[in-house]
Amino acid sequence: MTTVSEAEAPAPVADEAEGAPRRSVASRIVNRLGSGVLQVVLILIALFWLVPTLGLFVSSLRSPQDNAASGWWEALARPSQITLENYAGLLDNSGFVASFFNTVLITVPATVLIVVIAALAAYAFAWLEFPGRDWLFLVVVGLLVVPLQVALVPVAQMYGGIGIYGSIAGVVLFHVGYGLPFAIFLLRNFFAGIPRDLLEAARMDGGKEFTIFRRVILPLGGPAIASLAIFQFLWVWNDLLVALVFADAANQPMTKALQSEMRQFGANIDVISAGAFLSMVVPLVVFFAFQRYFVQGVMAGAVK
Repeated sequence: MTTVSEAEAPAPVADEAEGAPRRSVASRIVNRLGSGVLQVVLILIALFWLVPTLGLFVSSLRSPQDNAASGWWEALARPSQITLENYAGLLDNSGFVASFFNTVLITVPATVLIVVIAALAAYAFAWLEFPGRDWLFLVVVGLLVVPLQVALVPVAQMYGGIGIYGSIAGVVLFHVGYGLPFAIFLLRNFFAGIPRDLLEAARMDGGKEFTIFRRVILPLGGPAIASLAIFQFLWVWNDLLVALVFADAANQPMTKALQSEMRQFGANIDVISAGAFLSMVVPLVVFFAFQRYFVQGVMAGAVK
């Protein structure tokens, strides 16, 4: 009787997924249906999330009498209620137009200064050697936990002493001061992930630090910088607390102007609805214009 040697014996057939549990027919059906159901649920959640925005937009297109008589959804069945008179009146309102330009004058400089200063400081913390660098960075990180409300009264007193209380410059400087810790922390962590070989090659080619920063760091750090710019723009544009404390009536942004209209909500619903929708449109335009860079900056470092 012959025997088959161990080398000649047929190898056992491995399972398709060794160690993985077998999936039943029911689980496969649920998995295939689950993706479709999940998409439907996400679409429904997105539509539900957009209902307040749609309501605000429709209310801004209705007369104050129609808004007082019925809900905004009535305009969907009666398109004759739609009118642009609210927006025409809003543009004729010199106070609101001035508050819109004040918002731009506050938001744009605060965003640009934050990005420029934070990018330079983040490069220094990430790639330059100087005494006390790590301790100084720990101080910056520690400033992240300091609440904004702590500095309102001391900064207001300081602004009064140097004569910029109530001005646009005072509001911008406050936003810059309290936005820098987070901005430096965000960009420093992104810049530190850039390969050292790129910087060493640039230095071997005779590149100065500012040249390396401009030609290597900025192009590679574009997504993170764009994300920071979007975050900062949205925070400053929608800010109300700092505007209430540091901006006077002549330099108030839209958030403060709309808040003052809320005192007579029933009589000013046409101004409030149209003004609130306009104040929301600009951040949406900025976000969608830089959406590609924003997603890249948020996902940076997620995959190594």
